[in-house]
Amino acid sequence: MGRPRVLVLCGGRSEEHEVSLSSARSVISASAGWLDVTPLVIDKAGRLLDGPDSLRALENGAAPPGSGTLELSQLTRQPAGAFDVVFPILHGPNGEDGAIQGLLRLAGLPFVGTDILGSAVAMDKVMMKTVLGAHGFDQVAWQALSRSSWAADPEAALDSLELPFPVFVKPANLGSSVGISRAGDRESLRSALSLAFSLDRRVIIEQGLSTPRELEVGVLGNDDPLVSVVGEVTFASAFYDYETKYGEGMAEMSIPAGIPDSVARACRSMSARVFTALDLAGLARVDFFLERESGRLLLNEVNTIPGFTVTSMYPRLWEASGVDYPALVVRLVELALERAAQP
Repeated sequence: MGRPRVLVLCGGRSEEHEVSLSSARSVISASAGWLDVTPLVIDKAGRLLDGPDSLRALENGAAPPGSGTLELSQLTRQPAGAFDVVFPILHGPNGEDGAIQGLLRLAGLPFVGTDILGSAVAMDKVMMKTVLGAHGFDQVAWQALSRSSWAADPEAALDSLELPFPVFVKPANLGSSVGISRAGDRESLRSALSLAFSLDRRVIIEQGLSTPRELEVGVLGNDDPLVSVVGEVTFASAFYDYETKYGEGMAEMSIPAGIPDSVARACRSMSARVFTALDLAGLARVDFFLERESGRLLLNEVNTIPGFTVTSMYPRLWEASGVDYPALVVRLVELALERAAQP
């Protein structure tokens, strides 16, 4: 077999559109000489750009609504054998939540990463925490709230909070810390819920911890995954919000993390178990909180399509584990083809 023909699908309707294009540019650059890559961009209205317009959008860093000329269903009409595998680098809703995975599966197109079920469960914070709680993983205390209950009686919804302040309020189905707020009292909780419900019909409220350490592990594989070294993210802001994640010099990554070997082993072991419990495939980044005083390790979140620029945490974790960026991209394509060949 010659170089695998890879369709890199990027952009999308979510708040993480620009992040997706940055990840895609890194993949395309690293693939030169290894893979035969064709980029295809989805604009912010959910329509496909043609080839030349996709290249322009990648250069410009965004594809505005209305720039696409093709329905997304055109993906299902790709000529038979035109591509060996699709590499969806679509962060957030409609790209990481099982929606595009379902479309690709219906089209019979092999794709990099987790299938429909695992994508949907991992993307929805309420469902993810429910499933992982059933598997016995330690997590931060949390509770869920629906937009309908908030609209019906905001005061009763506020009264239903069983967690002590401070708390973090998050839309259930967004990533990159979009729409997340820290609330230290009832009034700030009201504002935080209003923001979260403007973005999602379900929100999750989590117990705030006292300056926990934030640890992350990369997972790579299918049924028998490998795990990377453990990394740590540090920052000066109140929490790891969107500006801190993507602002220049706002956060620092320490790889490997300066933690005891016993904690590193626990992180790595738990990451592999989480990957299996959620039926993930290809890649995932598993995030943890480490309480400073008690030393308690708590599972935070799972990201099935983590940021994928050369400076993002996931590729850097694997570089520190002996897999450089081009080899990582190629390995993910190989894993997708291996899985597609199975009955």
